[in-house]
Amino acid sequence: MRRSLAQVFLLLVFALAGASQADARDPSKTIFGYVERVVISAEGLSLKARLDTGALTSSLDAHNIVRFRRGDARFVRFDVHDPATDQYVTLERRLVRNVRIRQHEGPPVRRPVVRMRLCLGHLVREVEVNLTSRKQLIYPLLIGRSAMRRAVIVDPDLTFTSSPKCDLAELAE
Repeated sequence: MRRSLAQVFLLLVFALAGASQADARDPSKTIFGYVERVVISAEGLSLKARLDTGALTSSLDAHNIVRFRRGDARFVRFDVHDPATDQYVTLERRLVRNVRIRQHEGPPVRRPVVRMRLCLGHLVREVEVNLTSRKQLIYPLLIGRSAMRRAVIVDPDLTFTSSPKCDLAELAE
C-alpha cells in the first residue's frame, strides 16, 4: 500500500511540474491557432494554412509543376490557385532540392522543394516548401515545424487568431 501511495505522489509531483512548465510561455514566441491565414510571396497570395507540428516540412498545393534549367541553375515553374480571384498564378522559384516523401499507401514520391517567403501574423519567414497537389485536402498550405521553429506556439483550440500584417516588399524573393 505504501509503495503505491508513494508512486501516486511521485506521479502527481511530475504532473504538476509539467503543467507549470507548459504555462511558462516564451515571450519571444507568438501563439497561433492550428489554422491561420498566410500571405506567400511578393505576389501577395493569401491562403489558408494548417500549422502542423507533426510535419517537419511545409507543403504547398501546386499544379503544372515543371522543372527546367536557366543557365547552370535549376528552377521550378508551378501554378498556385489564388482564392481571391479564383485564378491560377504562375510562380517560378529556384529548385533547392528534391525530397522523397513516404506515403501511407504506395511507393515514395519525389517532390521539388523551393524557398518561399511567407507572412504569418507579424512574422516573415523564408521557408522551404515542397510542391505537390493538395487538392484533396482542405488547406492548400501546410506549415511544418521547421518553418515555425523558435517563433511559434500552436494552440489547437484556436483558429484565425491573426491576419497577416506584412508589407509585400518584405515578401520579395
